[in-house]
Amino acid sequence: MKLKLTDSAIIDLLGGTTKVAKMTNVAPAAVSLWRKNNIPSDKYIFLGAELERQSFGLVSRKDLFPNHWWYIWPELLPQTER
Repeated sequence: MKLKLTDSAIIDLLGGTTKVAKMTNVAPAAVSLWRKNNIPSDKYIFLGAELERQSFGLVSRKDLFPNHWWYIWPELLPQTER
């Protein structure tokens, strides 16, 4: 599935600026800037996993990181490919 969510959409799907700020332990103003300037990669990895959990797998880490998810989460690879 080809899925492309904007950073702003990811923040909204996770409950908005204040909730994402609390999840990532940053100020709400920082999250507001992410809407324009991109979510930092370390936070994006965390939020991707959280979005997968909250969406019950409808939005997966594989969708969000189609070119390199297996480097970040090797446990998602089938047993035969590990």
